[in-house]
Amino acid sequence: MIEIDDKIVSADLLRECFACDLAQCKGICCVEGNAGAPLEEDEVKILEREYPNYRSCMTPEGIEAVERQGFTVVDEEGDLTTPLVNDAECAYAYTENGVTLCAIEKAWQEGRTPFRKPISCHLYPIRLMRFSNGTIGLNYHRWSVCAPARRCGARLGIPVYKALREPIIRRFGPEFYQALEAAEALLKNK
Repeated sequence: MIEIDDKIVSADLLRECFACDLAQCKGICCVEGNAGAPLEEDEVKILEREYPNYRSCMTPEGIEAVERQGFTVVDEEGDLTTPLVNDAECAYAYTENGVTLCAIEKAWQEGRTPFRKPISCHLYPIRLMRFSNGTIGLNYHRWSVCAPARRCGARLGIPVYKALREPIIRRFGPEFYQALEAAEALLKNK
């Protein structure tokens, strides 16, 4: 573990390789699992406010799930998550050419919303933990469905944190990303 400011970072983010390979995994991370994607408290209001901007990108089943369950649900552990369709795919997911994608991100790409997608989705496979003292932990979540991403990352030599440069900067700022680069350099020199 590496401490940077008020964050504890798993060294695996610097050592392990990862690069999403949608051609291989088909976006299965938006379908598999036992709960929806974790949400930050401020994202609940954003999801509701921006709904008219991304609703047309959603499936009819996703729309029905949101209208029945709400924009967020509380999972078994008491965390805010995205609603699911039939206890499977995220309500905000849709499929195009056999690949599961995010309707919110599609609307963002089309310039219809300033909200890209929930930060937990953008940061994945980094999972955030909040400790009672305010410290945030950044952990590398290993999931079997991401085996193609691990192989692709290893082939390209891309550490997890470098593959996730944009979402890390989105959530924590450029200084934090620079601190990760410095930490990686220190690890390599040991």
